[in-house]
Amino acid sequence: MKPFLLTLLASVCLHAELTPQQQQVPLEILPSDAAAAKIVLLAGSPSNKPGQHEYFAGCALLREWLNTLPNTAPVMVADGWPKNEAVLDGARAVVFYMDGGTKLPFLTTERRAKIQALADAGTGFVVLHQAIDCPADLAPAFKEWFGAAFQPDIGCRGHWDVAFDAVGSHAITNGIKPFELRKDGWLYNLYFADKGVSHLLAAQMPENSRKTANAKAHSGRTETVAWAYERTKGGRSMGFTGCDLHASWAVAEQRRLLMNAILWTAKLPVPASGVEVNTPVDLTQNLDRKIFTPKAKKENSK
Repeated sequence: MKPFLLTLLASVCLHAELTPQQQQVPLEILPSDAAAAKIVLLAGSPSNKPGQHEYFAGCALLREWLNTLPNTAPVMVADGWPKNEAVLDGARAVVFYMDGGTKLPFLTTERRAKIQALADAGTGFVVLHQAIDCPADLAPAFKEWFGAAFQPDIGCRGHWDVAFDAVGSHAITNGIKPFELRKDGWLYNLYFADKGVSHLLAAQMPENSRKTANAKAHSGRTETVAWAYERTKGGRSMGFTGCDLHASWAVAEQRRLLMNAILWTAKLPVPASGVEVNTPVDLTQNLDRKIFTPKAKKENSK
């Protein structure tokens, strides 16, 4: 057998430091008005390609829009988990926008306990994109916290156009008309909680995206990608598995869906026509620094 040869393969190296522009966004600043509803935005660490998984930029947009509403006080957190966990205390709602699975930033026993304490206190939860994906041992807790869990034994994922031809009747969908999102990333065929789930958005998915036997058994079924959940022990949750592409924030219906969801989970009134989201959106702000560098990998050569 010939000796090992060193082969250079391109891979993504993600720079975790905040850019100068991101450093201008206040982080972990507690509200000055104790009566305002604290909304904590947990933005995950840099991930994927430019224009995808722009967690910081997406949460910064939500922060900007929440700051225009009365009686709300958004608190921005970078790298998925606060350096000072006290910013979570008393939160009316927490938004989880981050990588999932083994990359979730709250997998330690102590951090899981913190999420459970928030759930027990009735804190609202909004979980976006891959954040609904979890290790198998956390799936029961995810169904209790968020109303659903993505597991690879039945779950499907990928990028494609999705048209929402019908919208479920719920406060979260106030003012939302049928709409389409192009080339976004989706997770579907989730494990849902047995009770308390309202299906908000569902659509046909490409048949070639059904990779598992379970998924193929449901060929042609519309698949839920947005839901509301009334937790059995009190508290509200909402999930949406889109939000992969940063460009999708340009679609007003997605913005309204998420803003409505934050208010609903925080138990704040949702306007009958939905939150006003028609102000111009600059999608070039607060993007992560993502650098491609070569990575060495050993390969066996005969």
